[in-house]
Amino acid sequence: MRIGLVAGEASGDQLGAWLLQGLRQRLPGVRFEGIGGPRMRAEGLVSFHPMEKLSVHGYVEALRHYREIVGIRNSLKARWRRDPPDLFIGIDAPDFNLNLEAGLRRRGVPTVQYVGPAVWAWRAGRLRQIRESVSKVLLLFPFEAEIYRRAGIPAEFVGHPLARLLPPVAERAAIRERMRLPAAGPVVALLPGSRVSEVGALAQPFVEAARLIHRQLPDARFLAPLANRETRELFEQAYYRDGADPLPLTILYGHAHEALGAADAALVASGTATLEAALLGCPMVIAYRMAPLNWWLIRRKKILPYVGLPNILAQRFLVPELLQDDATPENLARALLNLLRDPVVPGRLARIFADIRRQLTEGSEHRAAEAVLPLLARALRPGAEGAAA
Repeated sequence: MRIGLVAGEASGDQLGAWLLQGLRQRLPGVRFEGIGGPRMRAEGLVSFHPMEKLSVHGYVEALRHYREIVGIRNSLKARWRRDPPDLFIGIDAPDFNLNLEAGLRRRGVPTVQYVGPAVWAWRAGRLRQIRESVSKVLLLFPFEAEIYRRAGIPAEFVGHPLARLLPPVAERAAIRERMRLPAAGPVVALLPGSRVSEVGALAQPFVEAARLIHRQLPDARFLAPLANRETRELFEQAYYRDGADPLPLTILYGHAHEALGAADAALVASGTATLEAALLGCPMVIAYRMAPLNWWLIRRKKILPYVGLPNILAQRFLVPELLQDDATPENLARALLNLLRDPVVPGRLARIFADIRRQLTEGSEHRAAEAVLPLLARALRPGAEGAAA
């Protein structure tokens, strides 16, 4: 039996790795192929192309890499036209995966979209495309189920694996000791994103905000976990660009969860990392910048007044969001200093973050794997074509 999968960025690679673990336990001998990152490859995926080729963000960057991305998608279509998998699972990356799913579904391959496209935010017009492209959608957030049900799209809330896999309360003192950080004094985590485009836009204002904070809090320490070599190099370029005095900054390769667990507050690019911060109980300021044309287009289609996952799940402005022109070093530093100096807000946030965790643990880390098994019923029948590994 063969299952095709495509993930387009680091968060999808992590979700895919957990999914592959669950599927291997239930389907001994199953083979995985498609596109994924290091975590999915470690779980046995044969990746035909580097996942980083798909890690683009926004209309402008997508247009810049359009020819290459379409070439990758066409090569997958041709490969799977000759030898289709028994099931295809697209993990997030809807701009890439929905088109691929539509073609496979027309050829009789069951298709699953794992992580429902954010139609509740600014892409409600995409529901028709989803309905035509997928056999089922696996949802990370409970409030999405009703939206897909009303649109006539088979969907199932499977919970967010992070809510079960991350510890409910970070052992801050123990983490600081392991990371050789002072037990006292503020620690700030800087997470400018996992994509090259995100880090390119946010590294400089994050570094400058850290310098402003350090001037007012000289005992503050800073941690910057970066996802890969490219993003680390971009961040280091921003750090050394102005030749200013060195900060008490530790740049990490990975270890984002440890950085958030050690921190009193975090400056986080909008995305999955904001949910990770909430699950680890870390107060945060959310920031984002993108190409001006992307921002103009998204603002026109935006439905909700917020973009950060903690705010979306709480259905209110729980933590500050500083977007586009508002994401200046001065504004970022001011918002973080307010968090660090407030004696009440961190405790209130901790209670609300605990409620968010409870919402997301209604599913299980294995529920996503269980949800796709019925779609494999034909391949699992004895003697069915493709049933053998």
